[in-house]
Amino acid sequence: MVRATEYLPRGPAHTKMEKFMSQTHGFEEMYYRAPDGLRLYYRQYNARATGTPVFCLPGMTRNSRDFRALAENLSGWGRRVICPDLRGRGKSHYDPRQENYHPGTYVQDILKLADDLDFTKIIIIGTSLGGLIAMSIAALRPRLLAGVVLNDIGPQVAAEGLARIRTYVGKAKEESSWQDAALTVKNINKRFFPTYTDDMWMELAHNTYRENDEGLIVADYDPAIAAAFDDDEKAVPAGDPWALMEGLANVPVLLCHGLLSDILTPAIVERMKQLKPDLKVVSLPDTGHVPLLTESECLKALKAWCALTP
Repeated sequence: MVRATEYLPRGPAHTKMEKFMSQTHGFEEMYYRAPDGLRLYYRQYNARATGTPVFCLPGMTRNSRDFRALAENLSGWGRRVICPDLRGRGKSHYDPRQENYHPGTYVQDILKLADDLDFTKIIIIGTSLGGLIAMSIAALRPRLLAGVVLNDIGPQVAAEGLARIRTYVGKAKEESSWQDAALTVKNINKRFFPTYTDDMWMELAHNTYRENDEGLIVADYDPAIAAAFDDDEKAVPAGDPWALMEGLANVPVLLCHGLLSDILTPAIVERMKQLKPDLKVVSLPDTGHVPLLTESECLKALKAWCALTP
């Protein structure tokens, strides 16, 4: 049995999956090898489901824990759900080469996981960076995608939001208590979520931070991922961002838009609609970047949308 905290040395790529804990809180915890041999983690829900599996891809500093409630809903609707930790996040290994922290590498990691699992069709629910990964996969391998849900992200990332993210990625300080961590998360995000309760901020803190061996509360990602924000070309996929819409031309897409978002502006949403007239949009008031995807409007739309894909 391989424990969650045991890190194997970097080595050649393997296709064999490593399961170290079965059905903990309704999911299995698994490891696989990236194309370069890095050991990466994912959660798996409802492994016996026969419908098109759903990949839930997190945002820049986030991890698989963000999708716990959503994955429980999806598995209850009969879906097999895969929630990876991107390299350098959560229980996935940190990459010794910080230049690998960019969208192109993440795309290849996710494609490797889909191939290792022998999936020929998947649905991707992508939050922020996860949505950019989904759009890049659509450009590279459109036949793999049965559908895409973009959570508050479009091909273009608004400059204001990108500048704000640069102010905190890789700069998180150690916190002495979970209460302090929740307050930090609240101070960064409160203008985007004016209706959040203290319990919601605490849950967000537990999804964002972890307790280290010294008992301090630290951000649950490699600070080196901030290297991707040295300039705009590293922060987003290379080339014309709007070309990413071409890969989605024949893919059903649902867009969840927080109306207070500084990442996905109304102008970007309108252009997406023009380029993809069949785009379905769920707009959430009093919500910024990013929606939880468990809002009643989102769950209703997701359930109806998923029902269209066997």
